[in-house]
Amino acid sequence: MSNTFFADPLGPLIAEDVTRSFDGRTVLDHLSFTAAPGTRLAVVGENGVGKTTLLRILAGVDGPDSGHVRRPADLVYVPQDPDPVAGTVADLLAAALRPLREAVLELQRLGEALDSPDPDGTRAAAYDRVLAWVTAYDAWSADERVAATASALGVADLTPERPVGSLSGGQRTRLTLAAALVRRPALLILDEPTNHLDPAGVELLEHELPTLPGVVVFASHDRTFLDRVPTQLLDLDPNAFGTDGEGGRRFGGGWSAYVDHRDAALARWAQTHHEQQQELRALRAQTRLGTESIAHNRPPRDNDKFIYGFKGQRVQKTHARRLAQTERRLADAERTQVRKPPRRLSFDAPLTAGARASGEVVQLRDVHVSGRLRLDRLDVTAGEHLLVTGANGAGKSTLLAVIAGRLTPDHGTVRVTARRIGYLPQDVTYDDPDRTPADLFGADHPVTLRELGLLLPRDEHRPVGDLSSGQRRRFALALLIAQAPDLLLLDEPTNHISLQLAGELEEALGRSPGTVVVTSHDRWLTQHWAGPSVALR
Repeated sequence: MSNTFFADPLGPLIAEDVTRSFDGRTVLDHLSFTAAPGTRLAVVGENGVGKTTLLRILAGVDGPDSGHVRRPADLVYVPQDPDPVAGTVADLLAAALRPLREAVLELQRLGEALDSPDPDGTRAAAYDRVLAWVTAYDAWSADERVAATASALGVADLTPERPVGSLSGGQRTRLTLAAALVRRPALLILDEPTNHLDPAGVELLEHELPTLPGVVVFASHDRTFLDRVPTQLLDLDPNAFGTDGEGGRRFGGGWSAYVDHRDAALARWAQTHHEQQQELRALRAQTRLGTESIAHNRPPRDNDKFIYGFKGQRVQKTHARRLAQTERRLADAERTQVRKPPRRLSFDAPLTAGARASGEVVQLRDVHVSGRLRLDRLDVTAGEHLLVTGANGAGKSTLLAVIAGRLTPDHGTVRVTARRIGYLPQDVTYDDPDRTPADLFGADHPVTLRELGLLLPRDEHRPVGDLSSGQRRRFALALLIAQAPDLLLLDEPTNHISLQLAGELEEALGRSPGTVVVTSHDRWLTQHWAGPSVALR
């Protein structure tokens, strides 16, 4: 490894006037910020505002339309769904460890060379640079960290010789994340890192990220995670006054404090727009007034036509002067007015039909799915809201697939009496990605897609394949709700959706009269859950 590798290993991340548009719609508009080493920057915003787009640009995977990014050369990017890579599990971990191991060997070589004369101090200076790098990256303990990290992230049992391409999406994500944490790069970019983690994995992430010496940038839907980890939030939602009230987008604090700050900023925007529109209407009305408003509509008398004509000229001049002043004020007001706040999605609909059944809607006895689920008994009564928890691999998703009739168990009995079952899996796919939500939703429902408040009007006519992961899940939820299911099965419902919708969805769960079974590792949801729960092991 060349000594130049160790020159200034920890540098800032700088974005300058980054702009990116898709299909004529600007997603990122002249975005600028600087993140120094040690910064943990959380990117927040509604689905579709450009969080993943920004992370890909910061990582160098995609380029901006204009502007540029300066980043440390030593970076690792973990997307939501990492693509399969060639090689085995052992190869991936070895590649992550290689720079650290080579750095320790280089330090040992330089240390041995210090016994020789060094008149110009070259070797001593090189040793100091490498020592600083090894210390910053904690390279000495890299091998020890592998075992602990892999265990906490649920990939310790993967066979080293197993091809990475044969892993499930969740396994691949957790393995890639484990390699990144062990590597401790100068820039770590994570897109929804908690999606496939159980509580132990999330706790490890919360512990490890603050120890990294470089810059960490991430997008997450985990509200507890957003309260504990970031040093700053980068808000991509539009706001006329910026997140800081002065046009900037950064907020120094966690999620809970930010929500109050954001709501106050949006209320100020709406109030300012309302007051400005009132002023504009008044100014436009004044410009339409004639001289009659100044002359008071008094006709001249026969004996003072000369005086009236003289005064009439003064009236005309006065009117012209006042009209010019009003037009200038109007032009200034139109130039400086804030734009109308965009319509915010707001979901406030029942998730299920009214509870018409009684007794037990779901009965499972001695259900076994080889290598995935073993459950002796489960009973869910009509109208009950049940939370299913458990570590990764405990069988939460498998259980829902069995109840939904998507998976036949190897052994046991399954009895489901609900007439209409709605099932939202973790990974939403559509047979024809070129069809639009408006087309797929159709018109044969008692509620329209727009009334549900789950997609913006501009997204209703975009191909579903062009929507973000969160937007696709929103639409899948809309399809389920429109069917008014008696039994609703939600697999990790807060994954990939906006933080605002997560809160609205939890409130809707509390109001829904039908039967609901939810699997979740979302600590915010589980900590606030008021109904019964089952923990799979």
